[in-house]
Amino acid sequence: MALTLPEDESNKGSMWVLDQKLDQPMDEEAGRLRNMYREKKFSSLLVLRLAFQSLGIVYGDLGTSPLYVFYNTFPHGKIPDPEDVVGALSLIIYSLTLIPLLKYVFVVLRANDNGQGGTFALYSLLCRHAKIKTIPNQHRTDEELTTYSRRTFDEKSVAAKTKRWLEAYLHRKNALLILVLVGTCMVIGDGILTPAISVLSAAGGIKVDHPQMSNDVVVVVALVILVGLFSMQHYGTDRVGWLFAPIVLLWFLLIGSIGALNIWKYDSSVLKAFSPVYIYRYLRRGGRERWASLGGIMLSITGTEALFADLSHFPVLAVQIAFTVVVFPCLLLAYSGQAAYLMKNTDHVSDAFYRSIPDGIYWPMFIIATAAACVASQATISATFSIIKQALALGCFPRVKVVHTSKKFLGQIYIPDINWVLMILCIIVTAGFRNTSQIGNAYGTAVVIVMLVTTFLMILIMLMVWRSHWILVVIFTALSLAVELTYLSAVLFKLDQGGWVPLVIAACFLVIMYVWHYGTVKRYEFEMHSKVSMAWILGLGPSLGLVRVPGIGLVYTELASGVPHIFSHFITNLPAIHSVVVFVCVKYLPVYTVPIEERFLVKRIGPKSFHMFRCVARYGYKDLHKKDDNFEKMLFDSLFVFVRLESMMEGCSDSDEYSLYGQQTEKSVDFLLPESSNTASSSNIEMTQSSQDSIMPVKSPLRANSLLRSSGQTSSQTEVDELEYLNSCRDAGVVHILGNTVVRARRDSGLIKKIAVDYIYAFLRRICRENSVIFNVPHESLLNVGQIFYV
Repeated sequence: MALTLPEDESNKGSMWVLDQKLDQPMDEEAGRLRNMYREKKFSSLLVLRLAFQSLGIVYGDLGTSPLYVFYNTFPHGKIPDPEDVVGALSLIIYSLTLIPLLKYVFVVLRANDNGQGGTFALYSLLCRHAKIKTIPNQHRTDEELTTYSRRTFDEKSVAAKTKRWLEAYLHRKNALLILVLVGTCMVIGDGILTPAISVLSAAGGIKVDHPQMSNDVVVVVALVILVGLFSMQHYGTDRVGWLFAPIVLLWFLLIGSIGALNIWKYDSSVLKAFSPVYIYRYLRRGGRERWASLGGIMLSITGTEALFADLSHFPVLAVQIAFTVVVFPCLLLAYSGQAAYLMKNTDHVSDAFYRSIPDGIYWPMFIIATAAACVASQATISATFSIIKQALALGCFPRVKVVHTSKKFLGQIYIPDINWVLMILCIIVTAGFRNTSQIGNAYGTAVVIVMLVTTFLMILIMLMVWRSHWILVVIFTALSLAVELTYLSAVLFKLDQGGWVPLVIAACFLVIMYVWHYGTVKRYEFEMHSKVSMAWILGLGPSLGLVRVPGIGLVYTELASGVPHIFSHFITNLPAIHSVVVFVCVKYLPVYTVPIEERFLVKRIGPKSFHMFRCVARYGYKDLHKKDDNFEKMLFDSLFVFVRLESMMEGCSDSDEYSLYGQQTEKSVDFLLPESSNTASSSNIEMTQSSQDSIMPVKSPLRANSLLRSSGQTSSQTEVDELEYLNSCRDAGVVHILGNTVVRARRDSGLIKKIAVDYIYAFLRRICRENSVIFNVPHESLLNVGQIFYV
């Protein structure tokens, strides 16, 4: 283990060696840490097992599409020409090949963020490669995280030009953010429409065996299933997840086998649909109605976006194997079998799936179809929870309660407020439309817009992250847009037949998300512009010009640097402050997770006699504040480690060049921690000591304590005194001081701005969860400081 001082003007080539046994470069150590968070190498047997498990989580939605595709393609209940069936089947075959297989399985899945998929994962990748995040609360030390992986740019490359183009104007950053929010809102729409159409289609099987039954009974059965489905969400998918994969695998095998049987039994000539000539013939024979029918055919690829969004628990290879070996061939057989049945029974299109099932297995198939529909709905609902959690982390959604439902999987969460909103909207859609035709029109609109958003984001990923050749980018863009814009034009014909529903839902959520983000940005800008200068703090003297009462005050702030305005506001109105003051900043970074050993960044503010610190707690968009995490304890552990390491560095120093007021030198010391016996990597602790604002990313307090013990360094009396002082202050009591900032629009603001800020944002602030609840702050230790600012 080596303790080195990097070369600068005051220290050319200086080095202390505490232990000669571990003398390796820091770059090598950091590289070992980064490798921990890259995709693991799995054995062949494990990959096959994960591929089997992925069926239940990833492919439920895509697999239930055969329940309703042909009915939505020919909604009038009769097919005028049997050759139309072949044309529709040909379109289904090539849609499945171009979008799920080629675009998503072999291209988009590779654009994951360390195994995380979805719209925000793509956005986070872009945020790390360009300065496009609209809340500029990042610090250079954030880029040193082991999970903050990115490439460097050649200034003359296309990637660098694209980066400069994005960063040039604020409206481009906002346009990209709005694009991501639109995709997010459409995913939320999927979370409403997928349960509605899947469960209603499955429940429709009752009427096939009992034709005299009223449609109201089918709707009631579907509503009962939906209420039960949403009521079970708080248990999480971990407890019943072991059932998902066998159900979906059985579903795929059965629909594939029934499809093969129907091809042999009814009409094997439908296999000529593999020729794209029939697509041309199908479109040539019809006018506007034939073009509008593409909206029904597009439902064959619904659930494809969930394939990417639900990627987090499985390696890409496992998902690819599951699709190419099981999902893709079974879906082709299922659609071909239904087409073969419809060639001989053109008037049975409204319930082609159930009528094509052999009589002997009808009711078992009905039960499995209902179970598969519930699994498909579960996957989409879970994806909705996940993407809202990501939006919340990036300051784009009001603070809501997030419950962690699984001890095994970090991504399995439950959001009660959103769950009940989804259930109410799903019940309204199901009971309002009462048939899958109009719900299918709405569903198609949501799905195609999400796919277009993914395509536009993938273009930027290919240019900036992958550095793909422009020819490959053009080919990907042309193929994707050719299919998706065609389907978009088709669903626009059905806006008045249910297609407006996801647009209204998305518009409502988009207003909520953008207004909340706007208020968050303005609140941060206010904090930045009104922060207190360090000269003012230093001018107060050791007592800060106040009465220092026993205890520790944790002042929560949006700022990662500087003293917040809330502090001066507080001490101006109440001229007393705690003996120790810690400014706590909790911020989210565009990474999927921040390792525990790298979570806290500790700094000292002013000279030691002030007893003022800053602690920045960094989280990724997948990280959670769980009640069983003792945030306060981890914060103090990091603070104590900082004091010990700081004192040890002063003990190692052979010169007294540390100045209290920042007039002299700045020293930087890099620690290389010894490798732990039970882990495959080490962590580094870095300290920059300056008079004004010393900074130290404190990583892994336990291992840091081990370093202190193994280094043979004896703690100075100053260190012991300060640690005892901190402990005594901690025993005296800890008070959490939170700012309750109220945002108001200026009197001269426009009407839209006043409505957005004074009514919508104010309403969202009232109904959302308080920061004290999110940080698990006990009420007896909470102190709210109110302030108003105008935008």
